[in-house]
Amino acid sequence: MCQNDTSRPLGEGDPLVSLAPTLPAWLANAVIYQIYPQSFADADGDGIGDLPGVMDHLDHLQWLGVDTLWFSPLFTSPFADAGYDVADYLTVAPRYGTNAHLIALIEAARSRGLRVMLDLVPGHTSDQHPWFQSSLQDPCDDRYVWAHSPTAPGPDWVASTGPRPGYYLPNFYPVQPALNFGYARMDPAEPWRQPVDAPGPRANRAALREIMAYWFDRGVAGFRVDMAFSLVKDDPDRAATAALWGEMRAWLDREYPDRALLSEWGDPKVSVPAGIHADFFLHFVGRPLRSLWGNAQGSHSDAWGTQPCYFAPEGEGSMQEFLHAWQEADAAIAGSGYVALPTANHDFSRLVCGTRTREMVAPAFAFQLTWPALPVIYYGDEIGMRYLPGLPTKEGSQLGSEARQGSRTPMQWDSTANAGFSTAHADDLYLPIDPDPERPTVAAQRDDPTSLLHHVRTLIALRAEYPALGTGAAVTVLNADYPLVYTRGETHLVVVNPCAADTQFTLPEGKLGRARALVTHGVSVADGITLQAAPFSYGIFEFSPASHSG
Repeated sequence: MCQNDTSRPLGEGDPLVSLAPTLPAWLANAVIYQIYPQSFADADGDGIGDLPGVMDHLDHLQWLGVDTLWFSPLFTSPFADAGYDVADYLTVAPRYGTNAHLIALIEAARSRGLRVMLDLVPGHTSDQHPWFQSSLQDPCDDRYVWAHSPTAPGPDWVASTGPRPGYYLPNFYPVQPALNFGYARMDPAEPWRQPVDAPGPRANRAALREIMAYWFDRGVAGFRVDMAFSLVKDDPDRAATAALWGEMRAWLDREYPDRALLSEWGDPKVSVPAGIHADFFLHFVGRPLRSLWGNAQGSHSDAWGTQPCYFAPEGEGSMQEFLHAWQEADAAIAGSGYVALPTANHDFSRLVCGTRTREMVAPAFAFQLTWPALPVIYYGDEIGMRYLPGLPTKEGSQLGSEARQGSRTPMQWDSTANAGFSTAHADDLYLPIDPDPERPTVAAQRDDPTSLLHHVRTLIALRAEYPALGTGAAVTVLNADYPLVYTRGETHLVVVNPCAADTQFTLPEGKLGRARALVTHGVSVADGITLQAAPFSYGIFEFSPASHSG
């Protein structure tokens, strides 16, 4: 019979005490760039991106103006789920290079003013991880969620593949056994449930700290935390999961106060007060993000129906869902962290998708880079790479009806073979290059001052130059229809028209005094108060209130 330690409250005896939460000063001004490593740049010619390939393009990323690089998982993995099935949290996967390559990249990035964040997958491992291989041998090992019953307790469970009898709980694919962080509620009908203070959950919490500390000590600035809301099972209000992350935040504040956690939770009003520094609005949690640019024409076309989004040429969307969610989150966060706003990600369609073409997406960047959220740019979106439908699945990218591979294609650098991504034969590439002969490339757009890339670079520079366009200043929406019009603080006005129609808005009398355009793309001001916005336009103005205009 397996013997368990005496239960104790979550965190008791663990390093918890923090007199006051702290926020890393750098995070307020961060512009984050997500790198999907297998698709970014291939230096060794095997068709798969790697760390030396990223190193070759650090100067470009510095030129673009981003200051934080977030890498999707780099760790050793059998890649059944593109690296989200980790077999060793402390070792870089050989396909990407070595730990020495990563440390050299961190140093090279730092010399250019760039920070590096990694991806932490805390909820499950690969079934090849030594922890799970040990658990298959030992019926008393409780690092994973096991049911010791002769029949499977439900269709989501997987029969043991080793000497240990019973069944284990996976998080997604069968090869991703769920780590045991306990259950928030006990159930006599399910005796395998353990409380959050059982030895296995305590050991796993300690392991998370050890993993993070290992990489923090090597210069990593923070982690994006995969599925952060899902650790404690049967936790309907997420209170037990929030307590877990509160424990982690207390440890960070004491030991690594300049490091940050960016979570895949999707509910900032819950996750940030719990202790996460920043949380995304995400496509799979309600409609706040989807109401902006989820046009249901890409990765989730079979799941989302035909609900319109605001940033679409048809002009049938609404900002109300986003604004409501924003106000709720902003009130709950109360300055204790940030909402992160991505252009796309490895699970969600790119901005250029379906009826929304490359010529239409500059207004989306104008909004993202002037709204008081943390902007996260998915690699390639800054040049208008498109979501590619109809690709074959790759390393678990087809998840049910979700065709995620269309957002994971190789970065398009130049006009050479394979768009400069790799010298490998085209058949050996991780995923196919966009076959469109008019596909955008970094090289072509750097040479074209009117390109999307230059729009994005200019907007990033404006955000850095004018603090009122960042996370700190108040935002006041003057018009939530088309065009979207809002002020930042008492000094800046932003106008965004993402639809195919000419639009206009008359400012309230006296709202603007002396005004000057910082950047305009199809937006003009008539008579000092009437904004004229051409299709797919934006404008950013600096102003002084009329009462002070002299």
